[in-house]
Amino acid sequence: MSFVEIDIFGVYVAPIVPMMLLALVATLCLRRVAVAVGLFRWIWHPALFEFSVYLILLTALVLAVGALKLPI
Repeated sequence: MSFVEIDIFGVYVAPIVPMMLLALVATLCLRRVAVAVGLFRWIWHPALFEFSVYLILLTALVLAVGALKLPI
């Protein structure tokens, strides 16, 4: 795995930042689905559950980008 910085208008951004944003958007979408289905009624600690889902999505995204050798 080799990640390089992303140059955005002369500002170098760590490659994890776009992946974090993508994982956040995916987590928010999954949260809306979970609320609509009524999943949060069965979860003991919703904030901990959301954080765990975010970390799982971020980890999967980082591993997928690293395995695919995408230039991020």
